[in-house]
Amino acid sequence: MHLGIVSDEWEEGEAVAETPAGLTAAGQAPSGDAPRPPQPPRSTPAQSEDEAALASLIQASETSVAEALSPLMDVEASLARVKANIAARAAGFPAPAAPRRGPARHEDRLRFVGAATRRIARGMDPDQILTGLCRASVPTFCDAIGVYLRDPLPVGEERPAERLLLRLRHTDRIPAGRDRAGTADGAPAPAQPADWPQPDALAAALHEVVPGSALYEVLRAVRPVLADTPATRSAVAELLGDEGKMQALLSGGRQAVLAPLRGRRRVIGAVLFLRAEQRDAFAHDDLLVAAQLATHSALGIDKAVLYGREAYIADQLQRTMLPETLPHSTGVRLASRYLPAAETTRVGGDWYDAIPLPGSRVALVVGDVMGHSMTSAAIMGQLRTTAQTLAGLDLPPQEVLHHLDEQAQRLGTERMATCLFAVYDPVIHRITVANAGHPPPLLLHAGGQAEVLQVPPGAPIGVGGVDFEAVELAAPAGATLLLYTDGLVESRMRDVWSGIELVRDKLVATAHLTGPDAPPSLEVLCDEVLDLLGPGDRDDDVALLAARFDGIAPHDVASFTLEAQDTAPRRARRFARQTLTEWGLAEHSEVVELLVSEIVTNAVCRTSRPVGLRLLRTDVLRCEVTDDAPQLPRLRHARASDEGGRGLYLVNRLARRWGATRLGAGKVVWFELAITA
Repeated sequence: MHLGIVSDEWEEGEAVAETPAGLTAAGQAPSGDAPRPPQPPRSTPAQSEDEAALASLIQASETSVAEALSPLMDVEASLARVKANIAARAAGFPAPAAPRRGPARHEDRLRFVGAATRRIARGMDPDQILTGLCRASVPTFCDAIGVYLRDPLPVGEERPAERLLLRLRHTDRIPAGRDRAGTADGAPAPAQPADWPQPDALAAALHEVVPGSALYEVLRAVRPVLADTPATRSAVAELLGDEGKMQALLSGGRQAVLAPLRGRRRVIGAVLFLRAEQRDAFAHDDLLVAAQLATHSALGIDKAVLYGREAYIADQLQRTMLPETLPHSTGVRLASRYLPAAETTRVGGDWYDAIPLPGSRVALVVGDVMGHSMTSAAIMGQLRTTAQTLAGLDLPPQEVLHHLDEQAQRLGTERMATCLFAVYDPVIHRITVANAGHPPPLLLHAGGQAEVLQVPPGAPIGVGGVDFEAVELAAPAGATLLLYTDGLVESRMRDVWSGIELVRDKLVATAHLTGPDAPPSLEVLCDEVLDLLGPGDRDDDVALLAARFDGIAPHDVASFTLEAQDTAPRRARRFARQTLTEWGLAEHSEVVELLVSEIVTNAVCRTSRPVGLRLLRTDVLRCEVTDDAPQLPRLRHARASDEGGRGLYLVNRLARRWGATRLGAGKVVWFELAITA
């Protein structure tokens, strides 16, 4: 039986079978009479049931026919895609894939936005954030991208520059002829033809955004726009610098989206997304994607710039609290290193110092304030200043630590630090060390052997109510003392003592490379020690202080004690003249005798006890006069009627350097003269 197609001419929508030729609707043969209008059939209950069954049978048959024809329709669509692929490859482009539609395409966009924002959020500085934005966008969302930022970038709450200047900061594109990962629409990204513009075509050296211009209005609206109108195309041309670059980028059906970058309070730049003509044009849904990318990037850049400024301030604060240069001390050579911690814990409280002391001695200090914050750096600065002041009073090392402990308790109940304080005397070749919970120092001997000095550990500074003990050790000439903080020897991968052994072995290995007759330089030694730090060993900042003991030979030291009498200046001049003659420095006798006479005269006038005189010969000639009077001499200009007050003026004019330092009991006044080798 032949089934007809369902008729749609009935208002009621009933389905009837097509009648065979030669029969009327009533089943009778046609007559020769004039045609009569069709009359609706009279239906009976039995006929109604038959008609319903017939309609159901017709619908089922149509479904079967459609299913049977579906493979043929798929074959036809496949043939059409094959023809399109062949034509695309012949033109030099990869075959475009059928775009996904509806909910599937929406899910792809959401998935892309989530992955892109996570990649952008991983950046810690503006360059990393821009790199994440570009690599997330190309080729998944666009084929080329250019990011423009304000120059200079405003930081935090500071008022931006009156002129809005934009500079190209980052670009990315698909390399010519290369096929990369899939797009946000689910289709593979097309490789770019040879005429696709290079990233430098996006660049304008420095462009000023004029109020009222097309670009200014787009940035003020803070919404991404398609470059499909004269106004938006003018904005793109203004961003690129000239109309020619815009025409080159948007020629051949290429599409562009311009998205402003707005931080927390202001617009900080713009992003230009580009697609090639072989790819689906940007849709209005893509503007939402561009807005999400721009918003996350702008907020990330805003926070990164603010974090960078704070880290810079903290780093500069900490570095200004460390010595810019180490002093040139007699009988000892010094070298130092400081490395900040990792980016996440940048600010620390490590410090080192070298403080010249009376008698050609030098104090070597290294310390570590617990914690990583601006507070730690500030406390470090206060403790370092306190240590310098206490050292200037010529207090013993254990007394210095005791006063530092009291100072830390005054700063707060939880202000704790470790510190190692050592005083080296080059004349007697001895070193006095006191420790407050700090890692022990290492001593590298001239022969290449290294040892960990046995120093009482003591309690950290800030604990309170503890005594500190000092020990005196030999400091032979040619030996090297290494002071360090725990960031050098302790990490998540090793404990303190394992790290100390590694440093000791490194010192021995470095010394063996140069041999016993030529010890390694201090700079090389510090660099070799720091090479022990691996990528995962920078949890803490590192302070390193190395001191090579040269000492002063006994034949280069001459001492004399003078009674506080009127004859003391004359005897001091005679002693100085004889000593310089023995040292072969007789040409300096006249100046030295004059200066020694003036200083000894001042000392005799202020004390009744013996006065000490010492001459030291190193690379300079140094003279020291000690007495028990606490008053320090001060340089002043004598009036014409004054009988005294000109002695220190002569010392200041003739000596290379001079100074006065208060001792535990009395003071020492010294001066230095340059001598020829």
